[in-house]
Amino acid sequence: MKISESWLREWVNPSVSTDELVHQVTMAGLEVDAITPVAGVFSGVVVAQIISAEPHPDAQKLRVCQVDTGASPLQIVCGAANARPGIKVPLAQVGALLPGGLDMPGGLEIKKAKLRGVESFGMLCGQTELAAGDDDSGLWELPDDAPIGMDLRVYLDLNDRVLELDLTPNRSDCLSLRGIAREVGVLTQTPVKPWQQAEQPASSSNQRDVTLNAPEACPRYLGRVIEHINISAPSPLWLRTKLERAGLRSIDAVVDVTNYVLLELGQPMHAFDLAQLQGGIQVRMARIDETLTLLNDQTINLREDCLVIADDTQALALAGIMGGKASAVSASTSSILLESAFFSPAVIAGRARSFGLHTDSSHRFERGVDFDLQRTAIERATELLLPIVGGSAGPIIEAVDRPSLPSKTPIRLKKQRLAQGLGLELPGAEVVRILTALGLELLEETGEAWLFGVPSFRFDLSIEADLLEEVARIYGYERLPTHISAFAMDINNISDSQTEKSTFKRHLVSRGFQEVITYSFIDPKLHQVFFPEQPAVLLQNPISADMSSMRTSLVPGLVATLKSNLNRQQTRAKLFETGLTFVSDTGYTQSEKIAGLIYGARQGLHWAHDKSEVDFYDIKAEVEQIFALGGVDIQLQPASDLPHIHPGQSAYVWVNGQVLGYFGALHPTCCKALDLNKPAYVFELDLACVQQGRLPKARGISRFPEVSRDIAILVDKNVQALSVQKVIERAAGEGLKQVTLFDVYAGQGIDLTRKSLAFSLLFQHSSRTLTDEEIQASMDSVIQQLAEEFNALLR
Repeated sequence: MKISESWLREWVNPSVSTDELVHQVTMAGLEVDAITPVAGVFSGVVVAQIISAEPHPDAQKLRVCQVDTGASPLQIVCGAANARPGIKVPLAQVGALLPGGLDMPGGLEIKKAKLRGVESFGMLCGQTELAAGDDDSGLWELPDDAPIGMDLRVYLDLNDRVLELDLTPNRSDCLSLRGIAREVGVLTQTPVKPWQQAEQPASSSNQRDVTLNAPEACPRYLGRVIEHINISAPSPLWLRTKLERAGLRSIDAVVDVTNYVLLELGQPMHAFDLAQLQGGIQVRMARIDETLTLLNDQTINLREDCLVIADDTQALALAGIMGGKASAVSASTSSILLESAFFSPAVIAGRARSFGLHTDSSHRFERGVDFDLQRTAIERATELLLPIVGGSAGPIIEAVDRPSLPSKTPIRLKKQRLAQGLGLELPGAEVVRILTALGLELLEETGEAWLFGVPSFRFDLSIEADLLEEVARIYGYERLPTHISAFAMDINNISDSQTEKSTFKRHLVSRGFQEVITYSFIDPKLHQVFFPEQPAVLLQNPISADMSSMRTSLVPGLVATLKSNLNRQQTRAKLFETGLTFVSDTGYTQSEKIAGLIYGARQGLHWAHDKSEVDFYDIKAEVEQIFALGGVDIQLQPASDLPHIHPGQSAYVWVNGQVLGYFGALHPTCCKALDLNKPAYVFELDLACVQQGRLPKARGISRFPEVSRDIAILVDKNVQALSVQKVIERAAGEGLKQVTLFDVYAGQGIDLTRKSLAFSLLFQHSSRTLTDEEIQASMDSVIQQLAEEFNALLR
């Protein structure tokens, strides 16, 4: 929100500098993001009036002007197209200093000059030349009543500054000058301008009936007819100036006044062209298949959960967000209906974003507007509007459903709780001063507590802790004492068999991975690419449409990160993440996972490295290394039922009969959908289970010799090498130390339905040397078991 400092000081004028004021406001939780002067640094510029403008004798585009400065006329040579007799413009006199550019950091000094043989005693200026606006079309034309000879900075209050505040969503009461002034008054202990809105008497009997068909959504609605207005009457300079410094452009007097009340009091208002209304006003929910063309020419299809302002025939406005074009005030408008209403924040929240809109009105209504402000606002708008456009005002028609208005429950603040929460003893009078100055009402005081009534404009105050926060921020967070807290802390019991999460992270980083942290919510379209048959866990109130689904896996986030890196010419990636995943089964369950991704070249660019790409065995090695940290033996089984993983390049990870995760290549359909021109390899493991390792047990190294035997067998092509290895380990007996698959062959010289598997068997005993007979007996047992279970033949 942007506010003019001079406008703020009309409400409350503490004897502190701008910087000190900004510091105090920021420390109280109303952060000031920027302080911007409304004009550049210049001097010696006054209001002047052009008396005459004659063509230059030797330059077609120049004019020789005679200018009245309140003293003797001056001759100025000017090239602006709009230089003409009668207009009042800024004049930089000889000796004036104007804002300079990059090549003139000290500023531009105006001197007496001769242009094409004609003397010029100054310079007529436009907005950009004074760094006081963006209009560079010509001279800055000032109002007709601008006093000739007056210093321009004084006349237009150009020493003013614009403060830009970044307010938190809970402080809707500060979305107005009145709210900010209240805060400044409390912080600086400066009285705020007393203001009581006078009732504007009705001079006409014209009115329109108002019917509340959705009182829970709109419990209060006020309307007032103002007829016979002059819509072409311009807004006064002071009104246009305040709007412009708040970031709003002047449109016409009616819209300008409603915007002014919005900024001054925080109450959004709207004006309808009375001639376009058919019957009375109805505040209702939208009907099925109802459409509305808004002021921005956008036609929207209304939903049944949308609140609209309508007449007897059609919807006129999207309540609390934007008016409709059909009933908008135009150049032909002669009578209007002013609207001032309270809309429930729950009804407005999210509606504007659902139509791609965000307006000043919706910004306030969805955070909460003072529900007792509507009559004051419509009286204030009437008071400002009638002197500008004329006309006569009818009576205020109010429709209200009081049971549906918000209720404010008094809050009890215990004196003991105040000391405990803030760590200091504050005098009771100071606590009462702070809270009552913020608008709360002291209802009751006892020796143990105060009871405060909450004002209608503070939607964020509901419990005792809220009052503690108010006292703390006004007293000053930086003034609160600092204490070192002492408390008992439970230390997590981690058994010797468990591996800490940080150990896995350090291990992966040591192997060239980079940790990423992604959002827990993803685009539902991305979820559909990876898990087309699994329902997404959708959010009811998402941040945005592309972040509306909770992740059921860490892999989509890693792939999205990969895509972001590829778009930035990073063609090699090794990424990992730990975090929660969310699955909807019988209920909602969450579990912590660890996942990784590798893509591109196996090694970084270097003259000594080859250019080979990562493959299935690289990701398999990474998974095996993770389990090796805990000393866990894993078994692998093919994984062919994962929709986002290649069925021929994937495996489930089993430990003690339990599936702990999977790894493999991303499915080609996923790669195509995500525009990946190379396969990406991923793994995802249940972190809690992976952390469960086993205690290492020391054993002596055998001093007896190892004996190696090789065996090559023919089996059916669909037999898994892992199954064969398990049979060998079971049949060979206790003397077997290690089994290694070292060759797989299928082709010429072998039955087309079979393949050759070659294993190396390593035998060693811990207490004696194995004999040839013992080894041969083990080999015979292995061959027999393989023949029985797989119909294997020795090759």
